[in-house]
Amino acid sequence: MSARKPYVRPMGGWWRRNPFFMRYMVREASAVFLAVYAVILLAGVYRLSQGAAAYEAWLAALRNPLAIVFHGIALLAVAYHAYTWWKVMPKTLPMLHVGGRRIPEITLSAVGWAAWLAASLIVYALVRGL
Repeated sequence: MSARKPYVRPMGGWWRRNPFFMRYMVREASAVFLAVYAVILLAGVYRLSQGAAAYEAWLAALRNPLAIVFHGIALLAVAYHAYTWWKVMPKTLPMLHVGGRRIPEITLSAVGWAAWLAASLIVYALVRGL
């Protein structure tokens, strides 16, 4: 009697074989940029607590071309993350009905995108006004 070797399923790159999983992993990886950006903002608050000179040095570091490129990439990553978040949102909600008719998924996503855009514009206007 021969001993059979156990089947070992290869797991390397499983998410690259299916476009759905590929988009999912890209969306999850985009959250890393958000985390790094949060650390950068926390460093700014810490530098602000150290005084004007430390805060100005932090601002000068943000004017570095590499920092500007990072912020551009982070903006795109966070925008993609938010877009996909609102796109998935209708699938996680129970079916919503208004007047006996089911609300289409695209309508729910569009409302989320519009709210996200409106909130972003309001924050931008407030920051530019200060």
